[in-house]
Amino acid sequence: MISKSNSRPPTVPAITVLASIAGLFFAWWAGALFADPRVFPGPGAVLAVLAREAASGELPYHLGITLLRVAAAFTLAILIGSAIGIFLGLNKGANRFFDPWVVLFLNIPALVVIVLAYIWIGLNEAAAIGAVAVNKIPNVIVTLREGARSIDRSLMEVARVYHLSRSQVLFDIVLPHLQPFIAAASRSGISLIWKIVLVVELLGRSNGVGFQIHLYFQLFDVAAILAYTLGFVAVMLAVELLILQPLENRATRWRPAHA
Repeated sequence: MISKSNSRPPTVPAITVLASIAGLFFAWWAGALFADPRVFPGPGAVLAVLAREAASGELPYHLGITLLRVAAAFTLAILIGSAIGIFLGLNKGANRFFDPWVVLFLNIPALVVIVLAYIWIGLNEAAAIGAVAVNKIPNVIVTLREGARSIDRSLMEVARVYHLSRSQVLFDIVLPHLQPFIAAASRSGISLIWKIVLVVELLGRSNGVGFQIHLYFQLFDVAAILAYTLGFVAVMLAVELLILQPLENRATRWRPAHA
């Protein structure tokens, strides 16, 4: 029997979120009172730098460049990782053969992939975006592979009995079942990708939030480092709350919770 009270997770009230953020800023402000302002500036100093950089156009420019890289790497990782993951999940022989490959790529440090991409391809956008995508693709493969493995085999038998084409099987059976897994891979993917993008920019690009953080690190300007970090994190939180979470809720809406 389906329990209506447990069919959907409770939504956190907006007032709770605001109170939590206010508490975080208060703790930050209180800690800054007892620290060297050059080492640990308070919220006021950081927000002043944030406003200055936004007014000058530097923050929007570098933030936009970074977001474009995040979007490009995310799209590549989801498309390639999903295709490989579904293939391995539905093909036991291929999965047995390629499983060591997946494990290997899962355990290669992101820094190694980035450095090798810059050496082999050059200090360009293709290397930067490709390195980020390669770091995320194995995680997407594992998530979608497990999703494909969990598909009810009786549905696949029905598809064979009725001679459904591969495209019909993919769009009518496989993808609807994998919606929650794709949503989960997307949420975890975006949180990993934007962090790696900053490292890529720090090591080999001449623009972006990572480049700016590296620049202000050389100047020992902690307030500017925190300002760019705060601005970028705020945008990524907005993406998470306004885009990814609603998509995941929609993807899992058809699955009832059992009492």
